[in-house]
Amino acid sequence: MEFNFFQIIWVFFIISALSPAIKQARLEAMRLRVLRELEKKRGSRVITMIHRQESLSFLGIPLTRFINIEDSEQILRAVRLTPPEMPIDLLLHTPGGLVLASEQIAHAIKNHPAKVTVFVPHYAMSGGTLIALAADEIIMDANAVLGPVDPQIGRYPAVSILKAISRKDANELDDETLILGDVAEKAVNQVKNRVYEILLERMGEERAREMAAQLTEGQWTHDYPITCSELGTMGLPACGLMPKEFYDLMDLFPQPMRSRASVQYIPLPYDTPGKGGNPS
Repeated sequence: MEFNFFQIIWVFFIISALSPAIKQARLEAMRLRVLRELEKKRGSRVITMIHRQESLSFLGIPLTRFINIEDSEQILRAVRLTPPEMPIDLLLHTPGGLVLASEQIAHAIKNHPAKVTVFVPHYAMSGGTLIALAADEIIMDANAVLGPVDPQIGRYPAVSILKAISRKDANELDDETLILGDVAEKAVNQVKNRVYEILLERMGEERAREMAAQLTEGQWTHDYPITCSELGTMGLPACGLMPKEFYDLMDLFPQPMRSRASVQYIPLPYDTPGKGGNPS
């Protein structure tokens, strides 16, 4: 049977369309296997919330993900299905997202009767930090970071809006700016109170209020990286030994391929100096 040119093109198109789906199915199976092995090893329910840039279908269109209502629904369901006596391990990798979704997740893991441990191999910013604070224990890679949880109103930090308004006479401001200031003030107070409630049991009233103010009142820019050692000085020890399996899980959530890699290296650990393993 002979194939003409157009039949070859159609076969190529079909293979190109199906190949990403097959690859994704294999990746999903590998993720589930690693999750199951990790759960057996730790005797816990392992949940991942990993937000990396993903590609849409075979066209390779990038899609950046954030914490949304779908995430909170899935995690709340996972927590609800976990026996009360079973610990939860939550792997977080996120730039943040919706305050509502983040607060729902934080509330759910804080109320789980057994121990909840959050693992941060790279970063958990903004809403991710709020979730991490609700856990019984935070374990971060030595170079991983959390971030401030000051609310953002549109393009601007709520605290910066309030500071700008405070420098003006009320008669100089239009109604829209005054409304924006009112929303900003409510947002800051709401998030600050939520952080205080989360930290109260662990840190006590005075320290919880100080920490809540520190994280929500604009002491830093919204993308300021709070390291695990800095968290330790703030009364939240987070520099722990990250189990290798959590790094393995991260490897199963790859970024979309680019035409040219920005970073390249030989993916093998080098021996210590003096043992002949270092390149000359």
